Amino acid sequence: MPRKSTIFKRLFVLALALAATASAQQPSPAELRPFPPFRIAGNLYYVGSADLANYLVVTPAGNILINSDFPANLPLIKGSIEKLGFKFGDTKILLISHAHDDHDSGSAAVIRETGAKYMVMDADVPVVESGGKADFQYGATVRYAPAKVDRVLHDGDEVALGGTTLVAHLTPGHTAQDYERAWSVLKSLPCDIFLGAHGSYFDLEEKYARMKPGAPNPFIDPDGYKAYVAHKERDFYAELAKQQAAAR
Repeated sequence: MPRKSTIFKRLFVLALALAATASAQQPSPAELRPFPPFRIAGNLYYVGSADLANYLVVTPAGNILINSDFPANLPLIKGSIEKLGFKFGDTKILLISHAHDDHDSGSAAVIRETGAKYMVMDADVPVVESGGKADFQYGATVRYAPAKVDRVLHDGDEVALGGTTLVAHLTPGHTAQDYERAWSVLKSLPCDIFLGAHGSYFDLEEKYARMKPGAPNPFIDPDGYKAYVAHKERDFYAELAKQQAAAR
């Protein structure tokens, strides 16, 4: 039987844009700054920049890449994969954390170079297939190359490859009810290794500096995960109360 991956089950890749940062067509310096690729744990590797997080799941049947970032980041991602001794062309599945251009606008280029199957959560499909046009907030200003989705994912769906199975958990945002559902999901999920769509969410650089042979893995941080979710939940309700008061 395929074993459950530690990515979306025991290890949770945070899919919410919890910092509520806007999508932007021009990457920040940290989003483009190279970062050393490294093995996080098991068959999971970090192949992103100093702030835009990309993950590679390696299996005997090919690899899974999570997030494509901006097209400008493609050489960085490809180079990181190859520095680890893997082949970019072995990418069989492409996933994204969410459909903002800093995490998905490079998808068309990744698919073109690797032939990977693109699997996207249902609500994000119109956005990625329209190249950002269908995004209710950024669609008027943020556009990129559209990419055809090969498989539409729903809450609880599994993505399996080479004995590794990932489980998708829906954690929507942008409206009060969506966020409230998301907090409930995030707090219910067991988490051993705390990761996210941006390195700043989980202290990537500080934790990487503490990775030493024989030392505890600093990315094993269940308490940090709980504290981060609790902090962002408090921020959300404080902002909601402010907006409700202004509306009255």
